[in-house]
Amino acid sequence: MTDTQQPAANNEAKKPSIDQELYQKRQKIYPRQVHGLFATLRIAGISTLLGFYYIIPWLMWDGRQAILFDLPERKFYILGLIFWPQDFIYLTMMLVIAALSLFFFTALAGRLWCGYACPQTVYTEVFLWIERMVEGTRSQQMKLDKSPANKTKVSKKVTKHFIWLTFSLFTGLTFVGYFTPIRELSLSVINLGLGPWEWFWIFFYGFATYGNAGWLREQVCFYMCPYARFQSAMFDKDTLVISYDDKRGEPRGPRKRGIAPETVNKGSCIDCSICVQVCPTGIDIREGLQYQCIGCAACIDACDDVMDKMGYEKGLIKYTTENMMEGKNTDFKRPRIIVYALILTGITIGTIIAISMRSPIELDIIRDRNSLFRETGMGMIENVYTLKVINKDKSAHEYTLSAEGIEGMKLKLPKKQIYAESGAVVEVPVSIEVDPELLKQRTSEIFFKLDAINSDLGITEEARFLGPRLGR
Repeated sequence: MTDTQQPAANNEAKKPSIDQELYQKRQKIYPRQVHGLFATLRIAGISTLLGFYYIIPWLMWDGRQAILFDLPERKFYILGLIFWPQDFIYLTMMLVIAALSLFFFTALAGRLWCGYACPQTVYTEVFLWIERMVEGTRSQQMKLDKSPANKTKVSKKVTKHFIWLTFSLFTGLTFVGYFTPIRELSLSVINLGLGPWEWFWIFFYGFATYGNAGWLREQVCFYMCPYARFQSAMFDKDTLVISYDDKRGEPRGPRKRGIAPETVNKGSCIDCSICVQVCPTGIDIREGLQYQCIGCAACIDACDDVMDKMGYEKGLIKYTTENMMEGKNTDFKRPRIIVYALILTGITIGTIIAISMRSPIELDIIRDRNSLFRETGMGMIENVYTLKVINKDKSAHEYTLSAEGIEGMKLKLPKKQIYAESGAVVEVPVSIEVDPELLKQRTSEIFFKLDAINSDLGITEEARFLGPRLGR
């Protein structure tokens, strides 16, 4: 074999290893526990979010659950407010606010959502905490997994998964408690009296939590979450991201504590790899910004701790911007941030005003599509309408209906009063008769007025009355 043939042979020999690398089995990540400012902030955020999630269903408001989405009754209680299916527009506006908030904070400070508030991050942190309580530190977990099956290993694994499953099922129970009163739900669980759908959703949400936070973990961020893929489209050179200062850190190399980097012709990085060990997704931040980075800042806390022990300045890994790394000024008041902030503020204020001013009554007016108008036997011009009365108040009401807009018009309806239960939609067929001599134009504006008896609730809606062409 000649020398020129050897590289080809070597390349052929490398092909299986390349295929193996592309399709290799997932390697479990053992994140090292870290302490510091950002770890404290993350724990505080996680504790607050979990506290809200698990406590809110148990809070009461006016004798009922404070937040309850009662699907069978089509009532959605949020503190003192009641929303109905007809209020779907408010849900749409809140989703728009959530999306704009994500865009705003991502453009401003990177993946804050992923690192501190995403449910996947929150529950993974809880599961990691349980894992450390049962199996020990990172090195102890790795040693336990490599050891042969024995009584100690089996006992710890069974205990860990039992706690995981118990916590997950309680999470599923709490989730269903937002749709079924949680006090009744808990008693039904104890008595095994739940319906099939309630059992299904408790187990579905519970096992989804168990699978995602216990088994998949970083795989959800890598392959299932679309946000990791398009986040870079919202970044610019002034976006705060977690970065390693390679100008200061390189070249890397170990040394004894207290030795200045310049005395050994090396950078500040001692190549301890602790920043990699604490990363929940297992990346090396020293290789640059990667889509797998969730912005949890664990590497910042770990590196600052090492720099402090070495007697070096902190900030080798830090929150910074691309412009800062290049020695340029960072502009936090750039057009993208201002536009996001203005739109977000405007929609938020508009939503709050719309909710505060919403009427507990709705009146939808539908004209008869079969005919524009008709002449009665008495020579009157008649228009037919179907009115939908929607009572979104907490109580049932009786209403009176009147119409105005054309001189001498007559309103005909089946009953003098309209009764509607709370949350009911009542259809009322009505007709308007007008003397053709009193019609001044072919299309006239009229108004239907609905007033609640023994209440100051009322609403007025506009409609159109159609007549024959004038001068026919």
